Amino acid sequence: MPGVLRRGRDRAGKEGTAIELTGRQREIISIVKQHAPITGEQIAESLGLSRPTIRSDLSVLMMLGLIDAKPKVGYFLGKAFSPEGKLNLRLKEVKVKEAMSRPAVIRENATVHDAVFTMFLEQSSMLTVTADEGGLAGVVTVKDLLKVAFGNPNASSIPVQMVMTRLPRVVTVSPEDTVLEAAAKMIEHQVSALPVVRRREGEDDHKPPELIGKISKTNVVQLLVDVASEL
Repeated sequence: MPGVLRRGRDRAGKEGTAIELTGRQREIISIVKQHAPITGEQIAESLGLSRPTIRSDLSVLMMLGLIDAKPKVGYFLGKAFSPEGKLNLRLKEVKVKEAMSRPAVIRENATVHDAVFTMFLEQSSMLTVTADEGGLAGVVTVKDLLKVAFGNPNASSIPVQMVMTRLPRVVTVSPEDTVLEAAAKMIEHQVSALPVVRRREGEDDHKPPELIGKISKTNVVQLLVDVASEL
């Protein structure tokens, strides 16, 4: 019996197809892992089946990159089990909540002077701005501060809410998004960090979301280093 096809939607709402391996297919992977290179006849014999019976299973596993084969040699583990394949799979599995860091926060009634000082203190190129109730109100970056500072001797006293990027223009991620999805957003919007937010259960959509963290390019690079060292 071939792998079971299941249809569903990803977080972006796009419909996709996932393949769930059968017990026999998992057994085949285990046999190949232990005895590679191994012929199809030898795999079938280990399962107590005929070669034609497992033909479709072998085809599915090869299509998924879980096993591969060479003529006159036999079957062996596929690219999905290589260091590169494992790294790719790990990056698709790790959630933002596992890699995020503490956000550098400033209140929306602070000044540009306060923002510059906080950036220096936190060694961060992006500050998340919070409203009185603690929800995310916006973000302010080094670029935002430079724009207002040039040629303006009174820039330091300007309220940060006058220069920040406000909701809903702020690009955010959920703690349940994958790091790969967060990295793609950073590249698409040309930013070095994203606020991590979530909505409290039963909250009004017009209320600012709760700020719970920050994920940056540094977090992504650190994850790459950590995962690579595990392989």
